Amino acid sequence: MKGIEVIGKAQPFPITADHSTPLVLDNSHLWVRSREMTAVMKVTDAVYRSAAEYFEAAGFYRVDPPILITAACEGGASLFSLDYFGKKAYLTQSSQLYLEAFIQSLEKVYCIAPSFRAEKSRTRRHLTEFWHLEAEEAFCDLWQSLKTQEMLIAHIAHFVAQNTRNELRQLGRDPEALDAIQTPFERISYDEALSIINKAGVDIEWGDDFGVEHERVLTNEFEFPFFVHSWPKQAKAFYHRPDPEKPQLVLCADMLAPEGHGEIIGGGERIHDLEILLERIREAGLQPEDYDWYLDLRRYGTCPHSGFGLGVARLVKWLCNLDHIRKAVPFPRTITRIYP
Repeated sequence: MKGIEVIGKAQPFPITADHSTPLVLDNSHLWVRSREMTAVMKVTDAVYRSAAEYFEAAGFYRVDPPILITAACEGGASLFSLDYFGKKAYLTQSSQLYLEAFIQSLEKVYCIAPSFRAEKSRTRRHLTEFWHLEAEEAFCDLWQSLKTQEMLIAHIAHFVAQNTRNELRQLGRDPEALDAIQTPFERISYDEALSIINKAGVDIEWGDDFGVEHERVLTNEFEFPFFVHSWPKQAKAFYHRPDPEKPQLVLCADMLAPEGHGEIIGGGERIHDLEILLERIREAGLQPEDYDWYLDLRRYGTCPHSGFGLGVARLVKWLCNLDHIRKAVPFPRTITRIYP
């Protein structure tokens, strides 16, 4: 058969070589056809495939926690609420609390699920909806968890470098930079990090969480990802275990990516003592009755355990060396955008 059959006659394409960011965002459904977003999506696919490969080899089980929840995991002010047949419910901020239930039978679990944060943040690394890779391990302390985290990131970086070399180069990232990543990653304490920030002349007080500028200063000091551990308890969520030797600190750590990209993982050792957990819930201004099922995980048999959460879009942003997180997802959701 010879000839040409017109399947669907196309109108002039609305995105041209001379395009603006608002134009691209308004036409995200068409921008997915671009070489740039196609490359990003292929890298993201490689992230998911390599993460699953790592977790399977390490003996983890994938599980599916709920998306609709009844109480905050991270902070009550950043929840999206909805009416659930006459009751108030929320979109999950994190699957962590439910993963802690799964470890009682499966011991090592992970999930890849959406999370939602109603934070009014206008930064290059915040989304209101993002995909969250989270894991929990039974009989695991903070330092063992850090080994899991760094091995996971190194495996993903090497897999991405080997399997999406052309896409990385197209996006301006040298694959050799990811090939060169080796474990163990450097570990510095919160106090050491504060010293670096203060020497750079950036204001911060002991007990404050890090902002974008603080992380920029820190990440300029390191070539590869690194950990900041031993945080003041007022800077972190209620479920982190206080350090038995320094109760003003909690046994948690953030992994920061270099080149100004900042935090990509947050994690730590969880409280497994019922009374300490109750005390921390009250200190955080939360109601223990809202967490009754979570407290049951301590009442009816428990174990020491640790876990972490990884923002997939933040990881992709770093792997591809993108200048804004909205370039790391096909349909970014921010405080100013929910269309298309």
